[in-house]
Amino acid sequence: MIEPPGTYFVDRDQPELSSEETEIVRRFHELYYRRWLKQNGDTINLSWFGYELLKCPLDLWAYQELLVRTRPDFVVETGTYRGGSALFFATIFDRLGQGRVITVDIEARPNRPEHSRITYITGSSVDPAVIEQVQQAVGGRRAMVALDSDHSAGHVYAEMTAYSPLVQAGDYLIVEDTNVNGHPAFPDFGPGPMEAVDKFLCENDGFVIDRRCERFLMTLCPRGYLKRKQA
Repeated sequence: MIEPPGTYFVDRDQPELSSEETEIVRRFHELYYRRWLKQNGDTINLSWFGYELLKCPLDLWAYQELLVRTRPDFVVETGTYRGGSALFFATIFDRLGQGRVITVDIEARPNRPEHSRITYITGSSVDPAVIEQVQQAVGGRRAMVALDSDHSAGHVYAEMTAYSPLVQAGDYLIVEDTNVNGHPAFPDFGPGPMEAVDKFLCENDGFVIDRRCERFLMTLCPRGYLKRKQA
């Protein structure tokens, strides 16, 4: 017999870091990313039940906690890659006994995981036809959205505009890889997800950055966990 999910959740503000502690985190973050990007290290190359995904394990833990605490009906993911993260979400939903994953990518890569809770959509995440397909699938139900496709600022902003209406009060719009363009990793990237978040929040007051999701200190999504505020 599988035990039902528990009710213990860590959901509170965290102590501020000193300037010295902040610098330690920044330097570790820069090393963590540089090891992967320029030194052929495998810090970000993960395997979930034998399927590849590119994440920080601490972010996956944050995702798990959010999914169990908020219990959305859907995860809408852009940037499927090899399907490992979609399988991760589906596995959590299996344990919860509810939920489906809709994942979008411009390329249908072979040997992705097959799972009854996963729907793959091939196309650009900002193609109006793809957006409409996702909107119809979700309907009026609750969705967590995770954006991890093209990381240019314009594309991410367009995704945020398209998919944020799917996120209901108390649920999350998560923008991945806000750490690039010198935040603190990959300073030569150019305007990316962090800049898209800043623009989106300047124009939308319905979301707030939930820094409690960064309590492990190391995250590839700094200022990227956005929570829909209550109306």
